[in-house]
Amino acid sequence: MPSIGEGLSIFFPCHNEAANLEALIADALAAAPGLAPEFELIIVDDGSRDATPAIAARLAAADPLHIRVIRHEVNHGYGGALRSGFAAAQFPWVAFTDGDCQFRVADLQRLADVRSARPGVDAILGYRLHRADPFVRRLYAAVYRFANRVWFGLRIRDVDCAMKLFRTSALHDVHVASSGAFFSAELLIKLRAVGVTFGEVGVPHYPRTAGSPTGARPSVIARAVRDFWLLRIALWVNRTSALARGAALRDNT
Repeated sequence: MPSIGEGLSIFFPCHNEAANLEALIADALAAAPGLAPEFELIIVDDGSRDATPAIAARLAAADPLHIRVIRHEVNHGYGGALRSGFAAAQFPWVAFTDGDCQFRVADLQRLADVRSARPGVDAILGYRLHRADPFVRRLYAAVYRFANRVWFGLRIRDVDCAMKLFRTSALHDVHVASSGAFFSAELLIKLRAVGVTFGEVGVPHYPRTAGSPTGARPSVIARAVRDFWLLRIALWVNRTSALARGAALRDNT
C-alpha cells in the first residue's frame, strides 16, 4: 500500500478521554509505521479533569521517540486543541483524529492513497461513510453542512469529520480566529481562499463506547454560530482583513 512518503505528525485532541486513550495510542503505534517512514504522535490534552493527563504522561514516557504530550491546564475548546496540534507538528505532513476512538488510525491509509494518486493535492479530507452518532447530532451536522454551502460556498461533504491530512507547509500563515467547533470550517474556508485544493475520501465511523461527547452542548453550538456569523460578516466588509483575522496556525518564518 502506498505510504505518504514523507514524515507524518498525527495528533489527537483529547478532553476527558481516559477510557479511550490507551487503545487509541496502541492503534496509532500499530498503524503509523505503514503510513510514513517517520512519524510522531501528539496527544493534546485539553484541560482534562480525569486520568487523561496521567495516562498520557505514562504513554509518552514509555516511547519518547514517538509520543509527545501537549497539556492545556484549562480547557481551550476543540478548536484550541486543534490549533495546538497543528502548531506542534514537526513533519512535512500532519493528520489528526479525535481521542474518542470513533475513527481508526489505520484508516488514514485511505487518505494516504489519495495523496499518492493526486500528488498536487495538499489537503485530504475524510467523510464519514455511515455516521455512528445519535439522530440529533446527525441533524445538527446536516443543517451545519447546508449553512456552510449557502453562506460560504464550502462544498465539502463532511466539514467536521475528524480525519484530515494536510501538507504542513499549506498551513503556513493561514489565520483562524475560532477556538470552538467552527474551527474546522473556518480553516477550510481560508485554505480554499488561498488556493489550496482538497481531495475527499470516505472513512468508517464507529460508535463511541466510552466517555461523553460534548459537541451537541448548547454552549458549543452557540459559540459556533457566533463564530460563523463573525466570519461571514467580516468577509462581506473586507475580505482581505477577514482572511487575516485570528492567529496564524504556523509561522512561515
